[in-house]
Amino acid sequence: MTRRLLDGLYLGAGYAAGAFLVVIFALMMLLSVGREINFNVPSGDDFTGWALVAMAFLGLAHTFKRGEMIRVGLLIERLHGPKRRAAELFSLTIAALFIGYFTFQAGKLAHDSWQYFDMSTGVVAVPLWIPQLGLVIGLAILLIAILDEFVIVARGGRPTYEPEPPKTAEELIERIAQGGGV
Repeated sequence: MTRRLLDGLYLGAGYAAGAFLVVIFALMMLLSVGREINFNVPSGDDFTGWALVAMAFLGLAHTFKRGEMIRVGLLIERLHGPKRRAAELFSLTIAALFIGYFTFQAGKLAHDSWQYFDMSTGVVAVPLWIPQLGLVIGLAILLIAILDEFVIVARGGRPTYEPEPPKTAEELIERIAQGGGV
């Protein structure tokens, strides 16, 4: 039950990131075509920028859990058994500390923006805490995903972001051809 809930959270965040990508596309098209036909989208650049931040941060957890986030595993990939598990746990601990701190500070920023009624300076005045929520929520979901992976590895499981080893030579060739990891 908890596994389905967490996986649904990551997938939902990925879909939300995709929706913001569509919003960015629509706004960019309106801004581009609008210039040609003398149609202005008030604060269109601001809304596009906020959608970009929401898209990027909401997509982090889904990307992380699918193993598609850039990861430097030069040391960890050479380790096996208990040493590898310890290195994975150490890496996940450091990641959780950094993302936890970043999430706290982003949440504090959004709270301060709400508390002091900070408004955007564009043509359309928007309370800044609203676009900042995409950042905070995306980071919080990423933190949950990192802690989820920590629990999986601590219980002796293989990290879900690590692909299964290829079973055949054809599968290995296919992964390399698609640009994926081995």
